[in-house]
Amino acid sequence: MSAEDLERYETEIELQLYKEYRDVLPMFTHVVETERRFYLSNDVKMTPHPEGGRVYFELELRDAWVWDMYRPARFVSHVRVVTFKDVNVEELAGKEL
Repeated sequence: MSAEDLERYETEIELQLYKEYRDVLPMFTHVVETERRFYLSNDVKMTPHPEGGRVYFELELRDAWVWDMYRPARFVSHVRVVTFKDVNVEELAGKEL
């Protein structure tokens, strides 16, 4: 497989992933971004933990979708993330807006 073939394959997979994201977005209430992943979820619990002058965050997500082009199954029932990095949690606008 040439570099050009690989790039074309990855571009095609990313487009399919974006289309899937656009289709599933209305099913979820929250967007969660970490340094490694992007999630959609319907239940987010974030707990900060002070540790030696630093703070790490523990996230628990239920009923989630993971933006990962190499994962064959992107819907997951439970995700646990532990990180010292930034975490962004946003509540999506409801249908009533």
